[in-house]
Amino acid sequence: MACLVHRPRKLMQLSLLGFLLLPFLFLVVLKPRLDPSSLLLTAAGHLVSLLVVSLQVSVSSSIRIEVVEEKTSSSDEHDDKMMAMPNALESQPEEKKSVTYAAEMVQPPPPPPPPPPPPPLEQNHNETEIESAAVIRIPNATKDEEEATRYSAAAVPSSKISCDFSQRRSDTCTLHGDVRVLGSSVLLVKTSADASSEETTWRIKPYARKWEAPVMELIRELPIRVASEASETPNCTARHAVPAVVFSTGGFSGKNFFHDFSDVLIPLFITSRRYHGEVQFLVTNFNPRWINRYEAILKRLSNYEVVDMDRDDRVRCFRNAHVGLMSHSELVIDPAKAPNNYSMADFRELLRSCFSLRRKSVRVGGSSKPRLLLMLRKGSRSLTNKREVVSLARRLGYRVVVAGPEQTKNLSRFAVVVNSCDVMVGVHGAGLTNMIFLPANATLIQIIPWGGLRYACNHDYGDPTAAMGIRYSEYEVRQEESSLVKQYPRDHPVFTDPQSIHRQGWNALWSVFLDRQTIKLDVRRFRGVLQETIRSLPR
Repeated sequence: MACLVHRPRKLMQLSLLGFLLLPFLFLVVLKPRLDPSSLLLTAAGHLVSLLVVSLQVSVSSSIRIEVVEEKTSSSDEHDDKMMAMPNALESQPEEKKSVTYAAEMVQPPPPPPPPPPPPPLEQNHNETEIESAAVIRIPNATKDEEEATRYSAAAVPSSKISCDFSQRRSDTCTLHGDVRVLGSSVLLVKTSADASSEETTWRIKPYARKWEAPVMELIRELPIRVASEASETPNCTARHAVPAVVFSTGGFSGKNFFHDFSDVLIPLFITSRRYHGEVQFLVTNFNPRWINRYEAILKRLSNYEVVDMDRDDRVRCFRNAHVGLMSHSELVIDPAKAPNNYSMADFRELLRSCFSLRRKSVRVGGSSKPRLLLMLRKGSRSLTNKREVVSLARRLGYRVVVAGPEQTKNLSRFAVVVNSCDVMVGVHGAGLTNMIFLPANATLIQIIPWGGLRYACNHDYGDPTAAMGIRYSEYEVRQEESSLVKQYPRDHPVFTDPQSIHRQGWNALWSVFLDRQTIKLDVRRFRGVLQETIRSLPR
């Protein structure tokens, strides 16, 4: 039977050989001048090619059958491995996952290595995290995918929470483990290792002015709950590889420049700077205008877009979270209490980088005149004889720059103006906060309104200058320089006993001494302050 099967194939090959001999005979008859030997070689080459082609056709047909059979026999095993792949992929770090997806059509991925233990919150994140992306988003996740987002007991060996309610300025909670943020609530899921501990709930208003009850009433309260694994917990829909810092932009935020820095930006620097940008900000009482105004600073502190947690519908999962901001004093950072011993010098260096401020310190040299920035107010605590003050400063050798509320609206532009000056002068008020942009060794001259306000004014602007490397001088207004002499008789407690007004509370103090007072400086008396300042400038 085998001979009968292969005989037609041999006849076909002989027929093809005969067909190729016809061109050879044609060339011999019509081209007698050609070298016969070359013709013979050409014909021989055709014959060899024919034999090779026929042999390949014969062999390839048998090999093709074997490949199909091998592919068919191995497909079931390959499919079984591919079916088990999704769960393995979900537990891998994002960086490895991208490599696996590119190669999964070739072979199943190797089993994922066990993830490293989560770092403590205080540790430098760049040294501990491996994942390349800040968040792994799972849009329209299926039930299996949602299950895959749960942190396993092996991935999160323990859960820890530490809350500090003893500080005067702010309450804070530090969470470590399986932290889930859903809307305006924070959940710490305990693992089996922590199952014996009781479930507890804390409540925090993440704004650094907790002693002012009327302001804190405007801040959303965030519940922080510790729950066991057995309880109902939402599945992660966005898993972050960086810590979270939760704070509020409510209260005075966006209404007062001083409070923007003292209550939020400086505490945010203290709390988040250690992560060098690898941190996710979650904001309650979200104020979009505030976020836009300070975008340059926020982008230096975090590499990721700020999340409005009140409107966020994702369940965001973290290994570490810090709810509330650490705060030390007004416009002050205490290096002894701050992570990595950060100071106001570090914060001011950040601002120089944010706004490209070129002058690091004051140096008045040659024939150049020192620049004096006069901060003007409208309404309360305004200078009614500002032209006389400007004229006086110019006669003493200053180059005067005048700035009112309109000039301060563009933060990045005005920061450059302030940094170009050597002296800043202004009546007590939020505008003096711009001193943070002054170069080192510059001088702040604070004009203190009438009313026994020296201590409060020093606390807000005088005391912080030392940590900023700025010189400080002050000028206390006398009765005759205050508009209050036109409102009250000279024997009124406003003049004879200002502290009695203080004892009536903040509203009384504000109404009398801060909100209803304007100032007409005695330029002859103020002259001495400006003269002493210009003599003390570094040269």
